[in-house]
Amino acid sequence: MSQDHVARPGPRAGEEGAEQRSALARLALIVAAGVMAALVTGTARTVAVVLAIIVMIMLHELGHFAMAKWAGMKVTEYFLGFGPKLWSVRRGETEYGVKAIPAGGYVKIPGMTNLEEVDPADEPRTYRQKPFWRRLSVAVAGSAVHFLLAFLLLWTLLAFVGIVDYNRPTLTVGSISSLDTGPSPAQQAGFALGDRIVAVDGQPVHGFDEVRAVISTHPGQRLSVEVDRHGRLLTLNPVPVDLSQGVKVAKGRPVIQSPPDHPYGFIGIGPTYRVEKVDPLRAVGRTGRDEGRITWGTLRALGAIFSPSGIHSYGGELSGRGSPAPDQSQPRFLSPVGFVRVASEAAHSGLRDVLWLLLVINVFVGVFNMLPLLPLDGGHVAIAVYERVRSRRGQRYRVDMAKLLPVTYVVLFVILFFGVTALYLDIVRPLSNPFQ
Repeated sequence: MSQDHVARPGPRAGEEGAEQRSALARLALIVAAGVMAALVTGTARTVAVVLAIIVMIMLHELGHFAMAKWAGMKVTEYFLGFGPKLWSVRRGETEYGVKAIPAGGYVKIPGMTNLEEVDPADEPRTYRQKPFWRRLSVAVAGSAVHFLLAFLLLWTLLAFVGIVDYNRPTLTVGSISSLDTGPSPAQQAGFALGDRIVAVDGQPVHGFDEVRAVISTHPGQRLSVEVDRHGRLLTLNPVPVDLSQGVKVAKGRPVIQSPPDHPYGFIGIGPTYRVEKVDPLRAVGRTGRDEGRITWGTLRALGAIFSPSGIHSYGGELSGRGSPAPDQSQPRFLSPVGFVRVASEAAHSGLRDVLWLLLVINVFVGVFNMLPLLPLDGGHVAIAVYERVRSRRGQRYRVDMAKLLPVTYVVLFVILFFGVTALYLDIVRPLSNPFQ
């Protein structure tokens, strides 16, 4: 073949290659800086947990991507993050890359709505042109990945690591807190890890809830707590502090989300919990049942957040009014800052809590993403089902997306509002360590 027929890259191709190399260099520098910071500050385990969460996000989008390819749809972008582009590379018709804001990811499929303008040549491969079952499969694929990951994590916990039954606290002391002002009442009284509480104020106790109930109703009053320490009976005399005065633990975090508005005693001890393991084969059925219960609990938590009492409680947190008592505190969303903090606490607590955290995140994202509201995946599911129901005699009904735009904007505003306020609360009023 003569030299005249040899293809040469043009100036534009060279510019694109240089741009990609520059972007890749920027990304490599950012990753290297993060790794070095983790090693220097001793947060490598936290970084590992955060990376696991990032992998979960990538798998979510991979679910959409793979199902869209199977359905014959065109996928033009597969990105991790939002905002300014840090790095990307094009392979075939799809651009893969990383963006600056690590708050999720996305896969871009042309024609997700009937308002989007698409090249006529690509129209047959758009989302909107595909049959109902293919559109439905693409929409649910992301959440399906999360539920599958949650199943695998829960099965691993049950069969090999052991799962903590937080509904069955023992009378054995499993944690002792210190306060930001100095030793906690438990430390001052001489409590030790492994102490088994026998009686409080001369009354035998049969569960940690009884211990907590007595302590909470005696702030500022000296108590007599009898404990069994390696076979020896000891009497300790803590004086509970009052949580309504805004007590904080040593790292400066509140003992609870916000101080109660009435006296509530606290000495700084927490129980150990029973750990249960199940035969791997039996664990399969147990995993399905437990995942169902966790999913239902997540739905109830979301309902509590958006209920009138939940909104009132959230407003109280934002304004600093506080909540009534520790056992009545409302669930709330976490920002990326809160996620990193909780990930750090889980990483330092141990493998069991790391797996549990990843399990809970997967279930939450899977459930939240299926809410029947645009722009969530559940909104696309709802539209596909509604169009299916309204279609008659082979004539497909199409939803007027222009009428849904105001609702979509409201949902986006609500998500943005909770994102910004969650960031504020995670900075000024962080949650207490859930793994203590």
